[in-house]
Amino acid sequence: MTDDASTLANELTSARADFLAALETVDPTAPRVVGEWSARELVAHLGYWVGHAVEVIHAVETGRAAEVGVDEPSVDERNETVARVARQTDLVTAQKREAASVQALLDRLAVIDQSLLSQSLPDGATLAQGIREDGSEHYREHTADLRATVENR
Repeated sequence: MTDDASTLANELTSARADFLAALETVDPTAPRVVGEWSARELVAHLGYWVGHAVEVIHAVETGRAAEVGVDEPSVDERNETVARVARQTDLVTAQKREAASVQALLDRLAVIDQSLLSQSLPDGATLAQGIREDGSEHYREHTADLRATVENR
């Protein structure tokens, strides 16, 4: 895969479109569409992690790449917090927040110094790999989950 910002942006846009199409095939009011998560929890989850990618970009841009992931709650703890907050809101609000996070990431990718994408993060991934993991790969993962839910009905 090419690790330039426009490729990352295109991958994110495409993966998100596939996710949104898959989301339309499930009952958005069902208490569980993927595992224990409702549609709003799933949308909020993806929005959070796309926002996380924006935070990681900012850390790298400001010379704080070594701090990424250090002294942060575990992935499971963050996911539970996001789900808890999502349960206190409606799907439309979760969708607006997720869309805003995606737009923030696309805006950052439009102006990022391309050389930063190869910078290593503490987990050994490059910034580009981290963006892809929090963005397009994450959307693809949950798109597959939604499709499996529909197939198993």
